[in-house]
Amino acid sequence: MPLKVIGAGLGRTGTLSLKVALERIGFDKCYYMSEVIAHLQHISVWDAAGRGEPVDWEALFWGFQAIVDWPGCNFYREFQGKYPDAKVILSVSDPERWYDSARQTIYAVRTAFPRWGMPPGCAASWP
Repeated sequence: MPLKVIGAGLGRTGTLSLKVALERIGFDKCYYMSEVIAHLQHISVWDAAGRGEPVDWEALFWGFQAIVDWPGCNFYREFQGKYPDAKVILSVSDPERWYDSARQTIYAVRTAFPRWGMPPGCAASWP
């Protein structure tokens, strides 16, 4: 089943609300960062994608109609090429408020994730 909606927005930009909204209007199921946590075998797939290796996206997204949040937002361009009929939604936030929110949540656990998983521009300050 091809993805119908691709979320290009970073975490902390309303992506959980977007996930819930998409599922309520019929794009059920929506892949979200919690899928990676719930299915630890997905980590190796995302890690391979982050290294630029080929990934079987069809297998990973089996049963899903949409994807939002991390880690999918890091690959939205690739998904656009693979799923050209999908709609792309970019969720954004005020930069100052986003940074404060991300610093208190995402950055607090950044060492738990591979370097490619960080938002653009943040990997340079990776420990």
